[in-house]
Amino acid sequence: MSTDYLHRDDVAVNDPTDAGDRLVGDFQAYSQWRATLTQSVAQLSRWLTEQDLDDAQTQLRINALQGKLRDDKLNIAFVAEFSRGKSELINAIFFAHYGKRVLPSSAGRTTMCPTELLYDASEFPAIKLLPIETRGANVTTSEYRRYPEEWTTIALDLDNPDQLLAAFRRVGETRRVSLAEAQKYGLYDASDADQQLVVGADGTIEIPCWRHAIINFPHPLLEQGLVILDTPGLNAIGTEPELTLNLLPNAHAILFILAAETGVTKSDIDVWRNHIGKSQGSGRGRLVVLNKIDTLWDELKSPAETDAEIARQVDSTAQLLGISTRQVYPVSAQKALVAKVQDNPALLERARLTALETALSEELLPAKLDIVRDATVTEVEDIVMATRGILSARRDGVTEQLFELTGLRGKNQDVVAQMMDKVQADKREFEQGLVRFQALRSIFSQQQNQLLTLLGMDALKAQIAGIRAEMERSLFSFGESGLRAIMDRFFRDVNDNISKAAEQVAEVQAMMAAMYKKFSEEHGLGQVTPPPFSTLKYHKELARLEKSFREHFNTVGKLLTTSQGRLTHKFFETVASRVVYVFEVANRDVEHWLKAVMAPMETQVKEHQLQLRRRLESIKRIHKATDTLEGRIEELEDIDRQLAQQLAELNERQRAVFTVLNAGMVREGRAA
Repeated sequence: MSTDYLHRDDVAVNDPTDAGDRLVGDFQAYSQWRATLTQSVAQLSRWLTEQDLDDAQTQLRINALQGKLRDDKLNIAFVAEFSRGKSELINAIFFAHYGKRVLPSSAGRTTMCPTELLYDASEFPAIKLLPIETRGANVTTSEYRRYPEEWTTIALDLDNPDQLLAAFRRVGETRRVSLAEAQKYGLYDASDADQQLVVGADGTIEIPCWRHAIINFPHPLLEQGLVILDTPGLNAIGTEPELTLNLLPNAHAILFILAAETGVTKSDIDVWRNHIGKSQGSGRGRLVVLNKIDTLWDELKSPAETDAEIARQVDSTAQLLGISTRQVYPVSAQKALVAKVQDNPALLERARLTALETALSEELLPAKLDIVRDATVTEVEDIVMATRGILSARRDGVTEQLFELTGLRGKNQDVVAQMMDKVQADKREFEQGLVRFQALRSIFSQQQNQLLTLLGMDALKAQIAGIRAEMERSLFSFGESGLRAIMDRFFRDVNDNISKAAEQVAEVQAMMAAMYKKFSEEHGLGQVTPPPFSTLKYHKELARLEKSFREHFNTVGKLLTTSQGRLTHKFFETVASRVVYVFEVANRDVEHWLKAVMAPMETQVKEHQLQLRRRLESIKRIHKATDTLEGRIEELEDIDRQLAQQLAELNERQRAVFTVLNAGMVREGRAA
C-alpha cells in the first residue's frame, strides 16, 4: 500500500518518509481524505438545497452521513501485562515528535486502569478519572459517562510540561485496602493462589485508585479521530466487563505486547486466548509485539547471532500463541523513541519499529477506509437515485404535456375541450387511487407501531430489571445452573424479538412493493423497489455477547463464589447495557428505513398530482385563448432544458463524490 493516499492537487499530504513516521503520515492522509470526502458531500447537499430538491428525508440522510464522517474514529488498543513497555511503545509510535515521554513510562507498573486517549473539541483538555469505588455498584462505565459529576477531573496546562507529567502520573495511583474491600470491588479472589502472594503482612492489598481514565488531549492525531486504549493486563480485562464485551471487540486494531526477555508467560497466554486471539477472525488488526529486543543485544555477539536469537523468540512466540510469525513484530520501543527524538536513523532501523508502523498502516487504515467508503457510496447512490427519480418524473410530465399541446396545433376548441375532459378524468381516477393510498398509509402506520413495539425500549428495560432480580435470587439458591438458565432465556427472548421484527419488516416490504407496482401500472408512476433491511447485524452482536458471557462462566469455573457472583452480575450489567444499545441502534435504523420506504411513494404521488394540475391548467388557458398555445409550448421546452441541465449537474455532483472515494487510497499502484 502506498503511503500517498491522495492524488488530488487540492489536498496536501505529508510525506511519511520525510517525517520519519510512516503511520503518522498515513493517518494524516486518511484524515485529509475523509475531510475532502465530507466537503464533497456538503457540496452535494448545498446543491440539492439550492435546486429545491431536498426533502426532509433526504436532509436527514445527508446529515446522518455527514455526522458519521465527522465523528469517525480509529480505535487502537494496546494490551499487555505490566512491565512489557506498553506505554513506551505508545510514546514511540504517536508522541515521539514531542521530544519527550507524554505517557509516564518507568520500571514497574505505570498503567493501573483502562485509559482512553482521545480529543473532544467541545471539552477542555483534562484527565477524567472514575473512582474505583464505583465498582461497588452494578453500574457500567458507559453509564457513568453520562454523569460527569461522578468523575474526578484534572485540568491540563498544555504550557506546563511538569504539570502535564504530574497529571498523567495520577492515572497510575494506587492505595492499600482490606481484603474485604478489594473483594467488594471484584479485585480479590481468595481462591486465586497468585493473589495470595501479594497480600501484605497487615492483611491489605494494593488496588488502583481509579476504575477508568479518559484523557482529553489535543494531539494532532487525536484531533483527527484517533482513539488509543491503554489496558493494564489480565486482572483489569478479567474484572472489567466493559473491556471484554465492548472496548476490545470494537477496536479496529489490537497490539498485544510481550517482553523479549520473559517470552510468553502463562498470564500472557490467558489474555491472548480468552480476550484477543479468539475474536481475531482472519487475524486482521490483531498484532503481537515482542518488545524490549534491546535486552538481547550483546556486544560480544555478531549482528547475525543477535538476529538469529530474535528470530527464535519470534518463532517461539508464534507457536505458543498459535499464530503465524508474520503477526509477530520484534521491536525496542525505548530505543525507537530515543532514535526518533535524537533523529538517529541507524538506531531506529535496529529498533525495528518501522515494520510495525507499516503493518498498522496496512492492517488498520485500508480496512477502515473501505468501511467509510462503502457506507458513503450506498447513501450517496440512494440519495442521487431518489433525486434523479424526481427530476425524471418532472421531465416525463413536461414531455407528456408537450406531446399533448403540440398535437393541438391547428385544432379547434372542441378538440381542446375533449383534451381537457380527458385530463380531468385522469385527475379523478388518480384521486380515487389516493383514497387507496391513504388506506395504505393507515395500514403502514399500524405495522410501523407493531414493529417498534417489538423493539420497544421500555419493555426491554423492564425485562432486564426482572432478570436482574432473578439473578440475585438464583445466586443464593440455584447457583451456576440457575444463572445459566436465566441468561439462556434472556438471550432467547431478545433474539426472538429481533426475529419477529424481521418478519414484520418483510410484511412491510411486501405490502409496499405491491403498492408501488399497482401505482406504476395504473398511473404510470416510476417502478421503485423498497430498500432492503436486514436484522442480521443485531443477531450477530447478540450472539457475540452471549458467547462472551458463556466464556465468562467457563473462566470463573464451576464453583460460583460470592466474589465471582458479583463479577457475574457486573458482566450481566455490561451485557444488558450492550443489548439496550443494540436495540437503540435497531430502533434508529428501523425508523430511518420506514421513512425511506414511504418517502419515494409520497414524493411520486405529490409529483404526479402536481403534473396533472399543471396539465389541466395549461389546457384550460389554451381553451380560453388559443394564441397562448405557442407561448406555453415554448415555456415547457424551456422547463425541459432546465430539467435536463439539473440532471446533468446532479450526475456531476455524484461524480465529484465518487472521484474522492475512488482516489482515496492507492495500494501497491492499484486503486483501492
